[in-house]
Amino acid sequence: MSGKVDKRSTQNSNKQSSKSDLKSLAEKIKQKALEKQKKEAKQESEKAEEWSTSKEEEGEEKENEEGEDNDGDAEFDSFSELDLVPELIEACKNLNYAKPTPIQSRAIPPALKGSDIIGLAQTGSGKTAAFAIPILNKLWHDQQPYYACVLSPTRELAQQIKETFDSLGSLMGVRSVCIVGGMNMIDQARDLMRKPHIIIATPGRLMDHLENTRGFSLRKLKFLVMDEADRLLDMEFGPVLDRILKIIPTQGRTTYLFSATMTSKIDKLQRASLTNPVKCAVSTKYQTVETLVQTLMVVPGGLKNTYLIYLLNEFIGKTIIVFTRTKANAERISTLANLLEFSATALHGDLNQNQRTGALDLFKAGKRSILVATDVAARGLDIPSVDVVINYDIPVDSKSYIHRVGRTARAGRSGKSISLVSQYDLELILRIEDVLGRKLPKENVDKSIILSMRDTVDKANGEVVMELNRRSKEKAARGKGRRGRMSAKDNMDRDEQ
Repeated sequence: MSGKVDKRSTQNSNKQSSKSDLKSLAEKIKQKALEKQKKEAKQESEKAEEWSTSKEEEGEEKENEEGEDNDGDAEFDSFSELDLVPELIEACKNLNYAKPTPIQSRAIPPALKGSDIIGLAQTGSGKTAAFAIPILNKLWHDQQPYYACVLSPTRELAQQIKETFDSLGSLMGVRSVCIVGGMNMIDQARDLMRKPHIIIATPGRLMDHLENTRGFSLRKLKFLVMDEADRLLDMEFGPVLDRILKIIPTQGRTTYLFSATMTSKIDKLQRASLTNPVKCAVSTKYQTVETLVQTLMVVPGGLKNTYLIYLLNEFIGKTIIVFTRTKANAERISTLANLLEFSATALHGDLNQNQRTGALDLFKAGKRSILVATDVAARGLDIPSVDVVINYDIPVDSKSYIHRVGRTARAGRSGKSISLVSQYDLELILRIEDVLGRKLPKENVDKSIILSMRDTVDKANGEVVMELNRRSKEKAARGKGRRGRMSAKDNMDRDEQ
């Protein structure tokens, strides 16, 4: 009897000790953060304005140099120089669109003249406004429902494009709708029946409505935009795009194709859907902006979680996106960070659309300082205040790396990216360095601090894994219970018959 009591008391003691260790680490992290913030606050405030201004000028000069040999009509320095309706010029002023970005200055003038456009520009270059402004300007004169359709590879990018159209069209009475997977088809059909001017959609869900929603047609469509066209084709939307292109009109339709680079697939798509397009290129190869500092951190086996927590602590108070390769890792790391009293939220494909939107909103509003995400967040999302991008898992595709790190250092701002490289990632990182055309410098770390944190982080990670396994079993049990109830109901129906 006494042996059992002793065993239980030992287990309880171990649990309390584990919780005490976690609490101790969390308190140390908080204390270090406070000291670091006090020390850096003065330096940050003194240098921030000077750094931002010099880097913006540097970035603009570089972009202008790159664009000198590109095709396109006359560029402009202010939106008021263009032949835009007053409501649109006013909206640009309200949104602080003081000076156009390079892709805007190259693409908007020929677009206003009615040309098809191929826009090639790196991520974070203001592509959405480059196609939204010409469409809205023409819409003011035509006032026609189902006027323009914008195709996007991801739900989050589609929602962001809608927000840009809504902001620019706020003084024009523009009606827009976002049609993506993961949302109720009936609600979307109801929105389409209100005859919006602008439809922003993922290809699969748009095709669903074209085939199944009565009264909805794009036979009179005037503008088709394919945004992030390289990703649309990478994600194997090709067959769906072919079907959409056969349904919508070819005569009297203007087409804009925007991409980060020109590939053979996009060249084929261009021939199929564009007529004498004007090519407006800011960059013709994959590259990162000059204001982005990129480094790597060599991680010994089994220490990746500890290295990540070390980095989160080093950059505490900054806004951080941590990229993972799998949904399971995104959920686990987010839970681990929260257990250690960091403020994190997860974004991945296993969440429903409301959960994904909610996670993004929390991060954008500053209520969570860390977003742990899969590549669902790598493309197109414009979150201006991201300070640091951490690649927990190195992406297998070099293009994905470019888009991941492009979430920071946007629109002339400075930013930093750090990639955690294990022995299994050497080939991947060499491939990325080959695309970048340079070696990534190694980040200096205090290994003694990392090793002192290892046991506590490993214990916390063990607790997280057990908790996630428990949740998974509960979810499976609930699903089994629902299936059982449905089966019983079916049997009752048969008995009654």
